[in-house]
Amino acid sequence: MTDALTERFGNPSSLYSVGLDAEKLLKAARATVAKTLGAEPEEVYFTSGGTESDNTVLKGVWESRRKQGKRIITTAVEHPAILRSCEWLERQGAEVVYVPVKPDGVMDMDAFRAALNDDTVLVSVMHVNNETGAVMPLEEIRAELDSRGSSALFHTDAVQSYGKLPIDVRGLGVDFLSLSGHKVHGPKGIGALYVKKGVNLPSFVHGGGQEKGFRSGTENMPGIAGLGAAAELLLNGGREKRLEAMAAAKGRLLTLIKEGIPDIKINGPEDALPAVLNVSFIGCRGEVLLHMLEQSQIYVSTGSACSSHSKGSHVLSAMGLRPEEIEGAVRFSFCGGNTPQQMDYVFEKLKDAAESQRRLRKAFNRK
Repeated sequence: MTDALTERFGNPSSLYSVGLDAEKLLKAARATVAKTLGAEPEEVYFTSGGTESDNTVLKGVWESRRKQGKRIITTAVEHPAILRSCEWLERQGAEVVYVPVKPDGVMDMDAFRAALNDDTVLVSVMHVNNETGAVMPLEEIRAELDSRGSSALFHTDAVQSYGKLPIDVRGLGVDFLSLSGHKVHGPKGIGALYVKKGVNLPSFVHGGGQEKGFRSGTENMPGIAGLGAAAELLLNGGREKRLEAMAAAKGRLLTLIKEGIPDIKINGPEDALPAVLNVSFIGCRGEVLLHMLEQSQIYVSTGSACSSHSKGSHVLSAMGLRPEEIEGAVRFSFCGGNTPQQMDYVFEKLKDAAESQRRLRKAFNRK
């Protein structure tokens, strides 16, 4: 990124030598990101992140296909970037079906099959849920679309899975895939969108014709260089090492919580992505636990970090959790730098915080 700022700082659309150097950097980053997806470089477009990528797909498909059908299928547990876009599309006349999830947070395939019809133009289902780590059945969705002869396009928000699960866009059978750089230790404000070759998606941002006319505007070269570098690390064994470290850290913390803190509920399936652990501490408020842990430099969240000021979790609500379970939910996110030894410290502070809060609430209720 420093090189893109100080040495190859030219505009990649310019013809002078510094611009050509920047263009080489742009092409190299695109090829690297494409390789992590099993895609061709020309199928990868750089964006400002997952939110822009999601908006581009949903609104672009609606714009280009609304004469063919008005139904869009998604799930009730999507990221707000999808849900808010769907709400906007509903105001434009789209019929959006929000498929429910089972108690473990995984999409209900029977409900999906019932929702799929000839009027469906787009299916958008996240790869991994950002609050529970639940992995969605993308291959089953693709198989169902094929068996029904559906012409609906298929999009997945892979922001949470990118860099953590093996991703092959051909194997998943998706037409579009969104990702963000900051989820793989790249910079914030950069992301990418995979668009399958041959699939027509209208331009979302008009102007100078950058990104083959798909997304105009001078490219964010420091961000693109950073995403390219992060993607390179994934190709060199980084993904496997990170996944192993996250699994070890999550496994240690989960064992300690189950053995040492009563009245809890683990939210999510047993085979959830190791990067996320969602636990309800009954009799506690998740927000209070968050701030108590923060005092020990332990940083957790109570839902999606991108909508941290919302009231309650729409994901846990869709899973059928009781209000007190939603109120006491905390999400722990892990990275490749975490260790089981750190989790011993986390547990110590977490147990103290939960016990302290429960004592205070019990004393207050007596009064």
